[in-house]
Amino acid sequence: MTKDEIFSKVQAIIVDQTGEDAEKVTLTTNIKQDLDADSLDIFEVINEIEDEFDIKIETEDGIETVADLVGFVEKQLAKEQG
Repeated sequence: MTKDEIFSKVQAIIVDQTGEDAEKVTLTTNIKQDLDADSLDIFEVINEIEDEFDIKIETEDGIETVADLVGFVEKQLAKEQG
């Protein structure tokens, strides 16, 4: 799966969970600050991402932007394939 494909799915999940416009959800978007997401929103986004990609996200530490989230998913998928 390419980074663009991962981003598209992550973006769709964030849009679905937060109600934001897709144009506002870019790789540089800070999830908490730019989208005004609270801990419940973030929890729901992470749960959806875990289900979508069949991975486990143990902690949201270090995940502040959409790019952080996409990178994390990319690493988890690479571990499973490698």
